[in-house]
Amino acid sequence: MKRSIKFYRTEDDKCPVEEFFDTLEDKVMSKIMAILKYVEEQDIIPIKFFKKLIGTEIYEIRIMLGNNIYRLFCFFNKNSIIILTNGFQKKSQKTPKNEIDKAEKYRLDYLRRNI
Repeated sequence: MKRSIKFYRTEDDKCPVEEFFDTLEDKVMSKIMAILKYVEEQDIIPIKFFKKLIGTEIYEIRIMLGNNIYRLFCFFNKNSIIILTNGFQKKSQKTPKNEIDKAEKYRLDYLRRNI
């Protein structure tokens, strides 16, 4: 199954994912781009790279580089389109609730403006 990845943009055309990417080193971005390509192209994505967050409509794309862990939040639109909402570097065992809340808020905003 071919998927397409798009970036969420706010009403005033800001892109939280691009803003996050701007803070990262080139080698991290290379790894992220490789994982995004993998997510787009593979029929079945292992949980190691892609997982639904329980109790939400949000998924996380999981990236590891050395001892560093990165997460990109996203949701599906029309089954084969993945909308990336926001990202962060994970520094604790538990995913920060404020990052999940942000992703949910962006999802609702996107759906309100695009349906």
